[in-house]
Amino acid sequence: MSERVTVHGEVDSGFGPVADAFRRNFAEHGEIGAAVSVYAGDKPVVDLWAGHRDRTRTKSWERDTMAPVWSSTKGMAAFVVASAVSRGLLDYEAPVAKYWPEFAANGKDSITVRQLLDHQAGLAALDRTVRLTDMTDPDALAVVLAAQKPLWKPGTRHGYHPITAGLYQGELIRRVDPAHRTLGRVFAEDFAAPLRLDFYIGLPEDVSMDRVATLSATQGLDVLRYERDLPLRIGVQLYAKRGLSFRALNSPQVGAPARGARREFLSVESPAAGGVGTARSLARVYGAAAGGTGELPIDPDLLARLASAKVADDVPAEDLVLLTPSRYHLGFRKSRGSFRFGSDSRAYGTTGYGGSFGFADPTTGLGFGYNMNRLGMAVLDDVRSRNLRNALLRCG
Repeated sequence: MSERVTVHGEVDSGFGPVADAFRRNFAEHGEIGAAVSVYAGDKPVVDLWAGHRDRTRTKSWERDTMAPVWSSTKGMAAFVVASAVSRGLLDYEAPVAKYWPEFAANGKDSITVRQLLDHQAGLAALDRTVRLTDMTDPDALAVVLAAQKPLWKPGTRHGYHPITAGLYQGELIRRVDPAHRTLGRVFAEDFAAPLRLDFYIGLPEDVSMDRVATLSATQGLDVLRYERDLPLRIGVQLYAKRGLSFRALNSPQVGAPARGARREFLSVESPAAGGVGTARSLARVYGAAAGGTGELPIDPDLLARLASAKVADDVPAEDLVLLTPSRYHLGFRKSRGSFRFGSDSRAYGTTGYGGSFGFADPTTGLGFGYNMNRLGMAVLDDVRSRNLRNALLRCG
């Protein structure tokens, strides 16, 4: 169902093409409700929202509507890890076992923090069944995580860790933080509070679910109407309920993606896939990073390292889980192959299941954030996000 919508918000002079692309996403690409934001450092230059926050299109998407962003959460988690590195609590090249001795079990003694962040650790799925309720007990979960045997030789290949990445990073932060704060709490106190973000890794009880958009899976004829980049190879594994992609996407077992907008899921800290927030908040963090505003608790030299255009490709390009070429750098995605974003190779960010995306473009000083509630099916590059990014590149 396509519709003509009223777009709300503001756009600075010169950024009109982004507003045009945003409007076309509703008219041509089945958008139900969505928001897009762009920050130049600490200044908003695009802040738009439109459509509805529910499947039946009875509730308007408001300025403060939030949506689950799935793996776009990974970028926020990577910033938390970077802040720990800035404080001297972590070293990217040090073994994880230096900070978490039990992690060394089953041949994991030499896995570095960088390899863990860059999906090279071989820990994309757990042998033991772990459910959402098990993720509420970090001490018991840490035992399961430490005991896991790598699924490939660490450091030789990479394969996306859809959910487990955040669990490992969360335990690592809990171990090194002087107050033993969880990753979600570090983000809330050191990032969200100073920047006034509407973004949570672990939704507090006092935040109303009326602010959270209902998610809608793309089904039936809408797949043919709106989807341009179907992950057929992964789809085969999901249909057969076997293979590494299937295992990784279902470990831990957190429920169907379309059911992600429920409190019992969002209240659990899942730093790789459980974040909920506004597009504005994603853009705000990435804008601060790209613009070097000094607002993030991360050293400028480390921000420059995140933006490095020269990333060592020391593993084959093919992602063992996503079954497509991909490139990771200190917890963020970088451009690779046909998946391009930002003005050049210094850009970095993370995509989320369904189409959400946040990234920093250090060359232009811009931060980008997009979220929505119709879940697209592309592995990396949802056409709606691509339209907005391409429009942004045309802005002067």
